[in-house]
Amino acid sequence: MTVKRIVANIAATSVDAVQRFYAEVFDMQVVMDHGWIATMATGNAAPVQISIATQGGSGTAVPDLSIEVEDVDALYDRVTSLGYVIEYPLTDEPWGVRRFYMRDPTGKLLNILSHPDG
Repeated sequence: MTVKRIVANIAATSVDAVQRFYAEVFDMQVVMDHGWIATMATGNAAPVQISIATQGGSGTAVPDLSIEVEDVDALYDRVTSLGYVIEYPLTDEPWGVRRFYMRDPTGKLLNILSHPDG
């Protein structure tokens, strides 16, 4: 399984305020904005991103980490066969990702996802 990217998510009551801080201090730009979440990046070839969110989308909690993988279905099959608890089922989301939630051994909520086109 190839991990394509890992995105840190920051829970916030005001996306705009935190977004301004990262833009001002680190020169990060908004690369995605759905209102409830804004993702910022540096523009470098190896993207470093921070998402500031009031929710995780579709009424879910804000995950601690989002990990994009090549084949989310294969990884879902693997973790369920190993007996890991799924916190949010494998779902095709309206904003174009297929994902599920699970927790790592420390209790961090992981958003595991793939983009259908990539």
